[in-house]
Amino acid sequence: MSEEPRLPGFDPRMLEALVCPQTHGVLTYDAERQELISRAAHLAYPIRDGIPIMLASEARGLD
Repeated sequence: MSEEPRLPGFDPRMLEALVCPQTHGVLTYDAERQELISRAAHLAYPIRDGIPIMLASEARGLD
């Protein structure tokens, strides 16, 4: 079993508790872009200074 990616200043166990605020669906972590991805909502929520910004107004739309 692989380890969960480490987020700076963020406890990776929190990823189990976080859901997309729009769909209440699962989020995946994009380490390269430092974002949490909601495939159901087609949105990417930024992580700034280790804190996920879970606001739709701050999210980037996915193509």
